[in-house]
Amino acid sequence: MGTYIVTGGASGIGLAIGQQLRSEGHRVLTLDIREADIIADLSTAGGRAAAASEIRSRCADGIAGLVACAGLGAHIQDRKAITAVNYFGSVELIEALRDTLAQHRATVLLISSNSAPMPTDPAYVEALLCGDEDYASALAEDMESHQVYCGSKQAVTLWMRRNTPSYAAQGIRLNAIGPGYTRTPLSAAVENDSQYGEAIKHFIESIPIGRPGLPRDIAEAASFLLSEKSAFICGAMLFVDGGHDAMLRPDKF
Repeated sequence: MGTYIVTGGASGIGLAIGQQLRSEGHRVLTLDIREADIIADLSTAGGRAAAASEIRSRCADGIAGLVACAGLGAHIQDRKAITAVNYFGSVELIEALRDTLAQHRATVLLISSNSAPMPTDPAYVEALLCGDEDYASALAEDMESHQVYCGSKQAVTLWMRRNTPSYAAQGIRLNAIGPGYTRTPLSAAVENDSQYGEAIKHFIESIPIGRPGLPRDIAEAASFLLSEKSAFICGAMLFVDGGHDAMLRPDKF
């Protein structure tokens, strides 16, 4: 049994992952902007640094794993906030904790999206991967919110893939999950959005398995990737989306 940190753990997928880990006997510390064990604002550099400091002080006995789940959906009109939370709120926190994660040979799981392969601005993705938050935010202002969302998740996944070898050499396994449409408070807001609602309805109807995802679907996959049962899985992007990615990109894997 170990201690796991779950960002975005106050609701939706993050809440479900925390509940799943607790049901297995683990200690879970949730991190969120409110109603969490650790209150932190991952949209700012100062908030990320404060979060890393608090995690270290609360986990002196070690960290078994970190789940970077905090994120904002495409319905959010503040494109700078999507950029800040979805990419930098995950990557900068992981990097700030790298020494601690290595010391305890922890597992890191990033919550990406099956939207990650969708079209976006390559310059935006590259700005994220270069760590240039100001430039990425400036580019985001002239993009559609959905493109910003897709780009942030694409960059998170590419960051995971690019950094897998060096992290693995330190004993840290990096993996990502790409949820498909999952019924959460965040997705409910999109489903009821005047701009995206009708498209989301058709999107749900097209899921090959015949239903939208539930938070527990993602939580059970997360539990596996965080456990010793997946000890040789490293650098993987696991789509948990009812077959949607296979339907949309049948010749790519």
